[in-house]
Amino acid sequence: MKVLIVYAHQEPRSLNGSLKDVAVAELSQQGCTVTVSDLYAMNFEPRATGKDITGTLSNPGFFNYGVETHKAYEKRSLSSDIIEEQKKLQEADLVIFQFPLYWFSVPAVLKGWMDRVLCQGFAFDFPGSYDDGFLKGKLAILSLTTGGTASMFSKTGVNGDFRYFLWPLQHGTLHFCGFKVLAPQISFSPEMASEEERKRMVASWAQRLKTVWEEEPIPCSPPWYFGQ
Repeated sequence: MKVLIVYAHQEPRSLNGSLKDVAVAELSQQGCTVTVSDLYAMNFEPRATGKDITGTLSNPGFFNYGVETHKAYEKRSLSSDIIEEQKKLQEADLVIFQFPLYWFSVPAVLKGWMDRVLCQGFAFDFPGSYDDGFLKGKLAILSLTTGGTASMFSKTGVNGDFRYFLWPLQHGTLHFCGFKVLAPQISFSPEMASEEERKRMVASWAQRLKTVWEEEPIPCSPPWYFGQ
């Protein structure tokens, strides 16, 4: 099996770095081929601009990013960094997104990766979304850390249920593109945790990955996020 880890953290010694490293180690030990896109180390460009199209624009007088990248994908005239990430995605059976939660979402560099790589024609089309998205058959997991504690991300907590912030990421992005989404791995508030607690977070992730291929995807429907 082939695994792509899309990793978005600045510090290799962070808990995110440890979670990424243990995933590489565990999945490699299983015999998987593991590729890591370390977005900060790669200096990945997060901005979606006209530089993403290497050929002639279809409408030079009025730039529409979605239209132009769709046509560029069909013409094979997207920028090389986008093409490289799309190749990694095409080959992957499982994609793990490893990141710290920023403002109930992903860091800008990861949002830019999603904006630029998951273009129309490659990841989806109309029709060709949700269960018919072009990345169907692939598994995806969000593995993330939070600043707040687990109780803060409960229905009665100040931040509300953690499932609320997962809706645009898991449903509106991953499921929209056809992924089968596995339950998220959330490491709550590592900066407030003891060293032993952080070690347990890493060990829990490693243990889960031992049987990750046997997991059932979550039901991608509003009730999973809002109805419980």
